[in-house]
Amino acid sequence: MSEHDVWVLGGGVICGIGNNVPECIASFRQMKPGMSTMQYLTSTHRDSFPVVEVKADNAALAVKSGLPAHISRTALLSAVAAKEAWESAQLGNIREYRVGLVSANTVGGMDKTEDFFAEYLQDNQSGRLRDVVNHECGSITELVADTLGIRHHVSTISTACSSSANAIMYGARLLKNNLVDVVIAGGTDALTRFTLNGFNTLMILDQQACRPFDDTRTGLNLGEGAGYIVMVSDAIAQKVDIHPWCRLTGYANANDAYHQTASSPDGIGNYLAMQQAMEMAGISPEDMSYINLHGTGTLNNDLSEGTAIQRLFGNAVPPVSSTKSFTGHTLGASGGIEAVFAAVAVKEGYLYPNARFSHQMKELHFSPVTVFSEGNVINNVMSNSFGFGGNCSSLVFSKEISA
Repeated sequence: MSEHDVWVLGGGVICGIGNNVPECIASFRQMKPGMSTMQYLTSTHRDSFPVVEVKADNAALAVKSGLPAHISRTALLSAVAAKEAWESAQLGNIREYRVGLVSANTVGGMDKTEDFFAEYLQDNQSGRLRDVVNHECGSITELVADTLGIRHHVSTISTACSSSANAIMYGARLLKNNLVDVVIAGGTDALTRFTLNGFNTLMILDQQACRPFDDTRTGLNLGEGAGYIVMVSDAIAQKVDIHPWCRLTGYANANDAYHQTASSPDGIGNYLAMQQAMEMAGISPEDMSYINLHGTGTLNNDLSEGTAIQRLFGNAVPPVSSTKSFTGHTLGASGGIEAVFAAVAVKEGYLYPNARFSHQMKELHFSPVTVFSEGNVINNVMSNSFGFGGNCSSLVFSKEISA
């Protein structure tokens, strides 16, 4: 162990393929992606685009989260996943540690704001202000921190689709600088008309189930959910009698600033994020066991990411897949959800399938994993999260090693 080691003790996820981590793994194992017609979001596009909603209404989420049902769905999802993460870490009373919550989101309480204005436009005396007081992204984090009893450090990150990965990076830095003992880091986002209409305007939504890294891909499916990992410093790891899931050994953020909503064709931001994360982890390309791709299913993203991977790994690309082919693109939550999947992959030796892949991309010489497998030798896993504006982040999780 080193004083700079960051240990992952647990994680929690709620998304369109499961209300907790075991349910999500079961969905991968049984090849059950979560795409369906929207049930909980009201939209004129209901029958136009499949989405990946969490299979629970706000009343059910309120029971799981301990928050009132009138609170934003973004906060409800966050609290459910963060609670599972803390419980899985087996650290006991949260007040016994200096705990930080670093949570990402991009939509805040927009779901409640949308409903408020629909009522307000019809009758400006009928709108309930309690539904819009948590509109901003930071309010969501504060609601969840209060529910969990976290007082030491609370931060919100919002950098588009790399938000959760950047939250995890920031959390690791808090630990390394001895500002906290434990960090719950990740992110959350609920589906809203704001995001659905926005992505529809960009013309990157698929009218069928998405097909990341398939030559026939035409866009992404939006999803929702939350995902968090619990990280501790080496000092705490040595004090508690708990076997860690893995270590967070490397991370990096790079911004190619190519376009507001598109990745650079040569994937330079993607390449730099992956390269620098591996450099921090102290590993070479041949040491990488698996990559959970950003893999949205858009023409631009998959080509850009694939080009960067071929540049970095050459002809020896490790097993890769996009779990967004199951969960959809959960935006600000994606990096947190996929970080949990990556950590579990290291812990359990899992490789996740890339659903609906059937046509090799002409521009790439590698193809993704298409079946779930376990018992693999997994030493290092990379999780990629690439956002609008060229904000590219990569995380590396590694197996525990002996001193």
